[in-house]
Amino acid sequence: MLNDANTKSSFRRIAWFGGGFLTLMVIIAAVERKKELTIAATVVEVQPLEDGALLIDSLDVIRLVERSLGASLDEQMAGVVDADLVEQVLEENLFVKNAEVVLTANSMIKIFIEQREPILRVMDNLGAQYYLDKDGARVPLSRHFTARTLVATGNIPPHTPEFLTKKKHLMKDLFELTNYILNDPFWKAMFEQVHVNSKGEFVLVPIVGDQSILLGKWDADIENKFSRLRTFYDEGMNRQGWRKYDTIDLRFRGQVVCGR
Repeated sequence: MLNDANTKSSFRRIAWFGGGFLTLMVIIAAVERKKELTIAATVVEVQPLEDGALLIDSLDVIRLVERSLGASLDEQMAGVVDADLVEQVLEENLFVKNAEVVLTANSMIKIFIEQREPILRVMDNLGAQYYLDKDGARVPLSRHFTARTLVATGNIPPHTPEFLTKKKHLMKDLFELTNYILNDPFWKAMFEQVHVNSKGEFVLVPIVGDQSILLGKWDADIENKFSRLRTFYDEGMNRQGWRKYDTIDLRFRGQVVCGR
């Protein structure tokens, strides 16, 4: 009886190992067949910006991938596509912040793109035009869409990637001023342009009215400057009207100096 039990147990082990081996071979064969299949389809999703803008579209993304592979995606075998490499290629594009590439079981490629988000359009003192994004990265102008941002003009030095690490840098001050304005709904709705004059001072141009607001340097008094301006808008401008003054000067501590 004991020998019969041992025999049956051995048969069960053999059957179990045999079934596992057969399953493994089926999986390997399926994987090998998948590698030999051409890509069935490519699906690209580009996450729009807040205003619905697409600085880069799905066709641009496909062209970038095909350029890196050296052939049309329709001609590629699914097994030779390196998802990590494709992500790296896409993230080298200046419009792309993050890219995710997935190869599905049915030989489809799914690509998800997170765009860089422009917050400022810059026209520097050498004539270059570009955007700064939320991280301070330089983003080229798009042929698809003009992002709705503040515009910066005047005596602005050329962009350098490390400007945010500097203790004092005009571009860093401009970036911080832009974020200060955008983080306050009132100021975000108020201004359309920041001009940098020959002294490196900031001049704000409002959407409503023809005034130039002389803000001066970005310094520790910036909160007080904007507080004085808000009080002037709430009290003085309501009484005097938007067209009475050509300039509003905030450069002098504790004062709002108006002129025509």
